[in-house]
Amino acid sequence: MKIQMSSLLLMFAMVLAPMSRGQSTPPPPKITGVLTMLSPKPGVTLEQVMKIMPAEIRATVPLYLDGRIQQWFTRGDGRGVIFIMNCKDVAEAQALIESLPLAKANLMDEQFIPVGPLSALGLLSKDNPDKK
Repeated sequence: MKIQMSSLLLMFAMVLAPMSRGQSTPPPPKITGVLTMLSPKPGVTLEQVMKIMPAEIRATVPLYLDGRIQQWFTRGDGRGVIFIMNCKDVAEAQALIESLPLAKANLMDEQFIPVGPLSALGLLSKDNPDKK
């Protein structure tokens, strides 16, 4: 575990060092999904959310079954949900979320973060003598 962690730290240092010296920045990461966090807006009550929840579930399940929502989680603090969405960009994820009943009722705060493969891992594979 120590070797893997130190390799990961070294890799990040190699990627960030040129950026800190004003050298060219790495290419933008490939976006393969969007991390979407939803939580009730301040002042929204549990009763307001629960009144719409049956419709929200009926609208959300097809997104999961269609592969648009890859994974979904309850936030550890109990204040909403987190979706990992199969979307090419934030606009696509936002359009899907805005079509849901809780968003239409303007009850949820939304946060969208584009995500993709850790491109810096490519640095490790370039120096791997076992790679063919």
